[in-house]
Amino acid sequence: MKWSVMRNESAAGSEIRLYPPNGQDGDTYLRFSSILEAWSPESGEAGDVPIRDVQPTGDGFRATGASALFEADTAWTAVSGEGGGFDVTLTLTYKGDRPADYGLTVRCGLIGPGRPDWMIPGAFYKENRFEKNLRPYPRYDYNGGDPAKMVSDFWSFRADRAALPAVFVWNGGMCGALCADETSELGLGGLGFRGNAEGTSIWLNFPYREEPVTFVGGAVPAPADRQAYRFEPGQTVTLRWKVYAAEAAPHAYDPFLRRMYRLHEEKHGLNPWMGLEKAAELTAYGLFTWHYHPENQLLYETAAFDREFNNNVKGMGDRPHMHVGWVSGAPYAYALLAYGRRHGNDSYVDAGIGVLDKVASGIAPNGTFWASWVEGRGWTAGWNPKSTWLQARTIAEATLFMTRALAFEQSQGHSHPEWEKAVLSNLRYARTHQREDGNFGSYYHCETGDVEEWDGAGGLLWIAALLEGASCFGEAAFAEAARKAGGYYKRFVLDEYIYGAPEDVHLTPTSEDAYNAVMSYVLLYESDRDPEWLKLASSAADWMMTFRYTYNLEFPEFTLLRQYDYRSRGADQASASNQHLHNYGLVCVPEMLRLWKYTGDAYYLDRTRDHIACFLQFIAREDGDFNAYKGMVTERFYNTNCFQPKGMMLTLSHSWCVGLILYAAQEAMAYADALKLD
Repeated sequence: MKWSVMRNESAAGSEIRLYPPNGQDGDTYLRFSSILEAWSPESGEAGDVPIRDVQPTGDGFRATGASALFEADTAWTAVSGEGGGFDVTLTLTYKGDRPADYGLTVRCGLIGPGRPDWMIPGAFYKENRFEKNLRPYPRYDYNGGDPAKMVSDFWSFRADRAALPAVFVWNGGMCGALCADETSELGLGGLGFRGNAEGTSIWLNFPYREEPVTFVGGAVPAPADRQAYRFEPGQTVTLRWKVYAAEAAPHAYDPFLRRMYRLHEEKHGLNPWMGLEKAAELTAYGLFTWHYHPENQLLYETAAFDREFNNNVKGMGDRPHMHVGWVSGAPYAYALLAYGRRHGNDSYVDAGIGVLDKVASGIAPNGTFWASWVEGRGWTAGWNPKSTWLQARTIAEATLFMTRALAFEQSQGHSHPEWEKAVLSNLRYARTHQREDGNFGSYYHCETGDVEEWDGAGGLLWIAALLEGASCFGEAAFAEAARKAGGYYKRFVLDEYIYGAPEDVHLTPTSEDAYNAVMSYVLLYESDRDPEWLKLASSAADWMMTFRYTYNLEFPEFTLLRQYDYRSRGADQASASNQHLHNYGLVCVPEMLRLWKYTGDAYYLDRTRDHIACFLQFIAREDGDFNAYKGMVTERFYNTNCFQPKGMMLTLSHSWCVGLILYAAQEAMAYADALKLD
């Protein structure tokens, strides 16, 4: 990486400029105008530690500086190859004559043309929330906004919100990033950005600051949270961070993320509690015992850990609802059916068939599945912006796994005509309502069948459903529709901004969008071996990894997750809106493992192994294990101060969380030697 030093005429010091790999001494660069800034909560004032001297070294340069209160010495070590930049080590000495609290900020500006784009992996993507989005959470607006409505031209966050504690910024000429570990000698770190008419900058905070408000998961934010560290006279601390500069391509984050993963992989170990076979055995038991209700042929979406509490609140801990896909329904019934067949357990087989029969019976007037069945109401449209809307992803996922169940049963010599009828009704709806450009739309009117909203990638998973339907039913038109859709939805993948998958987070970029893209483009590649599909599948997988934790969080000492030594490496942040760790990435385990085979890229194998290993933790091994019952699995592990305190766990078992472990464990057994999880 090329660098230069310029005398800063507007300040008492110099500035360091870092250029993109192919850049010249032009108008696009990262600018460090000071070594750091020190902020005092007592006075509210901030002061720079200016750059006084910069000297080249054999592998980079050394920058030193001082202020009235701090003496700073930084070593900038160049890192060669893709994902490189500079590793920076700061030695900082406090010169004050009395103890005092300070917060430190390492900041750089991005100089050059174009309005900025942002990414904090797992926590913030581009503007992060559209103005029309119906769910409130932090939004970036170049022109500013109302922080009370979580709209601002700047944001600072705790590092533990990020799957990798890095902040990326793009303009028209380059991509830049700063990255540090979750914690330092000064405590939990932070990171942030600002972009407006006055300029663009990114920063790291030691310790963290959350500004202009704190997102705690609801519509009303908490006040700003500005932490500081108490320095003692003469105290010296060491801080480390990394600087990255690359070309302006949207995918430019990937080499740096891969490098950081390899570094974290060396020092953040995995801790699976069991192997694949044991996990499948326990989750099959848990899904059948706690979630299956034969009286209505349902997989209840939740089952309370505390069964006595559940009885005392009239069963409200057990949610007597079932979505046909997504948070319950067909995918997990299929997994239970397959496990039952393979292990000669007729009870599991009957339960799986019963639930799939139920799903097949729920055809709405428009010809698609209803989204959910609710006790006392029957079939409903689900958790959508309007009560008459059905969401494309929920329906497509149900169709995909109904098709897989049908193909599996046919291979075992069993037929299910009602399943066939239901699946064909859905596939034909998708094909006939597809727009000429390939878009399937995101929301459908449950009665008329009209596409009510075309925005987003909620319909992307129809690609996978149609391709498997084409194979199952021999209808070439289904495959043709899928390929047309592949051409349409690739714009979301190439833009590194896929959004619209879950019902409950309207038009939001989520990890689930990435899973759907991986599944669909891997299947497209398998359908005709077009290398473009494989490239798109790989790109979607790389974006998916921005939601996947590269490191193990440091949980507070007395929390449940700390006491059980929970390792977060491999867990996925659900979304920028739903900030908690979840296991939904297990849904695309078979496609990810096949992607590894097709590309030969071990990164996909390793990160898929991490995800599986992470969720071989916290499967209840016996009644009473972490206060749950045998075979139960929670939906949420709390990684930051969102919804619940960091280190807590939701005390509800979710059918999709149990079912996805059961599904992925069975699928992964074919790759057991490569995964090395037993």
